[in-house]
Amino acid sequence: MNNKIIAEDLEFIVSHNLPWESFKNSTVLITGANGYLPAYMLETLLYLNDKYNAKIHVLALTRNKKRSFERFNYYKGRKDLEFLFQDVCDPLNIKKGRQLNYIIHAASQSNHEYYKTDPIGTLSANTIGTINLLKKARKESCKGFLYLSTGGVYGRVEDKNIPIKEDDYGYLDPTEVEACYNESKRMGENICVCWNYQYGIPTKVVRISYVYGPGMNLNDRRVFPAFIANIVKGRDIVMTSNGSDTRAFCYIADATVAFFTVLLMGKNAEVYNVGIEKETSVKELADLLTRSFPEKGLKVVKRQADKSRVDNKMRIHRSLFDISKIKALGWAPVFDLSQGCKRTVLSYGE
Repeated sequence: MNNKIIAEDLEFIVSHNLPWESFKNSTVLITGANGYLPAYMLETLLYLNDKYNAKIHVLALTRNKKRSFERFNYYKGRKDLEFLFQDVCDPLNIKKGRQLNYIIHAASQSNHEYYKTDPIGTLSANTIGTINLLKKARKESCKGFLYLSTGGVYGRVEDKNIPIKEDDYGYLDPTEVEACYNESKRMGENICVCWNYQYGIPTKVVRISYVYGPGMNLNDRRVFPAFIANIVKGRDIVMTSNGSDTRAFCYIADATVAFFTVLLMGKNAEVYNVGIEKETSVKELADLLTRSFPEKGLKVVKRQADKSRVDNKMRIHRSLFDISKIKALGWAPVFDLSQGCKRTVLSYGE
């Protein structure tokens, strides 16, 4: 790995006491592989090959050939990495004789812009795509199936129920087009549970808090990548809201350990929250980032509120998970927000 920060993260991940030997001589399919969360999982498996000769064959399913080759250029020519360029909803184009042992389903249009421009494409990966993969998992007698879900399935939860446990749910309106992502993620979870119940597929689900770190698309207009892009490019952070909304920001290396913990040690048909136990407001995040790089001389600038951010029934103001369930498996986050932010910014200079 030619990026020092990511290389350190991979070493951190595999240093955890997990049954990594379960992957030895296996084939692992990762959908949406060039997304920054599954990309870290992919690189972890390749790192296990390099360090422990695990002989894992990784099948990376993506739709964007150009972006995939750019993201994984460092691994070009490796025989243990094979790309499948297709839609996850289509029949899997896997070479005959290739036995699948694990499936990690991360293919999803998680960017809010798609919720209005392509709601059908957004919900299809989470529903039709999930069924398509589970059919394959059943045929192949897969040892493990991990579904990457979202904290968005909780909807807008009342403050009295925060931190949110896995069995707490708030408001979601299924008649809103923009609910396509969260509602289909809910359905995807139920699909996983049903396939475990009826066919015994070893499905497991992670509900992910706000994860950040190296590999984020700096052209993404969402708060965290937009703020990071400003720091990297030496621009003041511009806020068009009062910054009072809070999130629990989890560093990607911690989150990746959590994903593998659930896949390898979690109970079948169970859901696990992945996050940290501290809320941070958007304003606090902006202040922390500018404060962490004083040499850049940047500041937080407030401008008139963005009219597109008018409050509505669907908007989530607070998001904080109860992570006691996954902590019982032996996982806990290590990186605090200050450490993670510094590592993220530095990774873009590598």
